Amino acid sequence: MQPQIESNKVVSLTYSILDEKGEILEQTDLPISYIHGGHSDLFEKLERALTGKTIGDEVSVTLSPEEGFGQHNPDLTFTDDLENVPEELRYVGAELEAQNASGEPMRFVISEIGDNQLTVDGNHPFAGKTVTFKVKVAEVRDATTEELSNGQPNNPGHGHTLQ
Repeated sequence: MQPQIESNKVVSLTYSILDEKGEILEQTDLPISYIHGGHSDLFEKLERALTGKTIGDEVSVTLSPEEGFGQHNPDLTFTDDLENVPEELRYVGAELEAQNASGEPMRFVISEIGDNQLTVDGNHPFAGKTVTFKVKVAEVRDATTEELSNGQPNNPGHGHTLQ
């Protein structure tokens, strides 16, 4: 019998994130791993849907903005004169890091350029969207003591998390 997904199991999975039209927003065929049972940043609804599943099982979970990436916050969008931005960042999709008033790092993406103005957006790219995660379980195993104390698998994958 194959191991089932439950607390303190390392779970590896592949996934696609689709928008409301069914178009792929993000996809990975290289498994990413997390520790099941509240040790990860995995969306709660997705983690609940994976509980009890085993290798080869597939799960599809739709998340509203409130359940997923949040609503789009217009206060995280800023426009400035193009001349105030370094040339290497003057293209749509360029990323930059800044700090908020509390000194926490924030990631911004250049979202628009026009009329000598440039707009940066600190929202997650999927903010305000209802998305569907299509997930396939690739591996389930017991987490090691080290992994449990670190709160993450030793080989979490290629750097993506499902959040």
